[in-house]
Amino acid sequence: MISANNVTYRVGKKALFEDVNIKFTEGNCYGLIGANGAGKSTFLKILSGALDTTNGDIAITPGQRLSVLEQDHFKYDSYPVMDVVIMGNQRLYEVMKEKDAIYAKEDFSDEDGIRASELEAEFAEMDGWDAESNAAMLLNGLGVETDLHYSMMSDLNGNEKVKVLLAKALFGNPDILLLDEPTNHLDLDAISWLEEFLIDFENTVIVVSHDRYFLNKVCTHTADIDYGKIQLFAGNYDFWYESSQLIIKQRKEANKKKEEQIKELQEFISRFSANASKSKQATSRKRALEKIELDDIKPSSRKYPYIDFRPEREIGNEVLTVEGISKTINGEKVLDNISFIVGHDDKIAFVGGNELAKTTLFKILMGEIEPDEGSYKWGVTTSQAYFPKDNTEEFDNDYTITEWLMGYSSVKDVTYVRGFLGRMLFAGDDGVKKVKVLSGGEKVRCLLSKMMISGANCLIFDEPTNHLDMEAITALNEGMIKFKGVELFSCHDHQVVQTTANRIIEILPDGTIIDKITTYDEYLENDEMARKRTVYTSTATED
Repeated sequence: MISANNVTYRVGKKALFEDVNIKFTEGNCYGLIGANGAGKSTFLKILSGALDTTNGDIAITPGQRLSVLEQDHFKYDSYPVMDVVIMGNQRLYEVMKEKDAIYAKEDFSDEDGIRASELEAEFAEMDGWDAESNAAMLLNGLGVETDLHYSMMSDLNGNEKVKVLLAKALFGNPDILLLDEPTNHLDLDAISWLEEFLIDFENTVIVVSHDRYFLNKVCTHTADIDYGKIQLFAGNYDFWYESSQLIIKQRKEANKKKEEQIKELQEFISRFSANASKSKQATSRKRALEKIELDDIKPSSRKYPYIDFRPEREIGNEVLTVEGISKTINGEKVLDNISFIVGHDDKIAFVGGNELAKTTLFKILMGEIEPDEGSYKWGVTTSQAYFPKDNTEEFDNDYTITEWLMGYSSVKDVTYVRGFLGRMLFAGDDGVKKVKVLSGGEKVRCLLSKMMISGANCLIFDEPTNHLDMEAITALNEGMIKFKGVELFSCHDHQVVQTTANRIIEILPDGTIIDKITTYDEYLENDEMARKRTVYTSTATED
């Protein structure tokens, strides 16, 4: 168990948390939620001991091991992948290295033998002989190929490093597991594997995530941070949302009844306070009035942007034809003879583990790079707006936010442009901020403003939920569902894919595709059944 006891944490004069008391118990998975800036990551750091409290303390059951998902992707570049994962149990790693160092000695003494014997006993007690196979299981489950398991961390790309650090956090059955955005940069297959891992995990998990589907799948409880307080709900994210809305509704209705009662009492007092025969009743009602207190209902600190993509022109029947497109990047054939036709009602989710393949296809369709072979053709009634995964070049300039968006607007009017920025929660002086200093989330909201102002009838999104908070993801999801046009997109948010897409195109590891008109959940169910059939056929053949 881990608990916060009267915890206060201040940044300058501002109290980010004040007098927080909460217990996280064994066998439960807690989703830690709250608006951007509410302090979710800070609270995890306080729980882990990385930050000291201003007041109060954190208590952990004696003897329990705490594991944290680290965020520094370059910290272990000088270590092999397998070593990094086993470092998840630091004591086991230390024993393993000390044992290896003793056996490597040329002048092996009696004292070395005694020490080696002690280490061997401790190593066996910690299940050390299965450490590498257990680490490999975690890496394989997260999609890190076996031939990378003994590579140096410096040789891995960013997504692979994220998976290794996650495997490190999960390794060795920790008693308390703290995960800050564990699904970031994971493909949907890896997220699905992690969901099943956490569902089966028997100890304590505290997780911060903007993925609503993920939280609904794994969480038994929800801890909501709002206005420096943490309120605990039994149930997943959807249960929290329904419960919190119901509580607010009940408190408002209770206040309404109290206000009506106050009005009646005030009218009686005003009418009869000067009447001698009614003065006792008026005095009694004054006392009753003094006892009535309205509930202080603070508005939530959460803010939802308003995302509404409105095409200026209705799309025709001919939208997009892709014929035999192939592309090789750095010696790898990421697209191999891909062909498909897009209809005017299509909202297509592109899925699969090869992120580069999806990004490459979108760049080709937007004319940013040329295919090695094949062609594509947009219909004459179409207009396109594109959300790139890498937006570095887009904001490498000295424009203010308003000037930047004005460059993409057909209406050269500041008030008109600021209206779109206002929908995305840029208010007041935000309009004069330089785009080069914006945070990741602010840049994403700028790009969504640009797509809204474009009036395009074909939208292409390459991982648009990265860097967004839960409220912005919810707003984007609703905007994508309502959009009266064509959408081609890749996204790691299961709920966005499931609720938006009516067609799934999976880009396979060999660069070919599977194209199905179906929802995402139906696609996954059929894919799981196909895998089971393959396993059964293989087993039957071997027999």
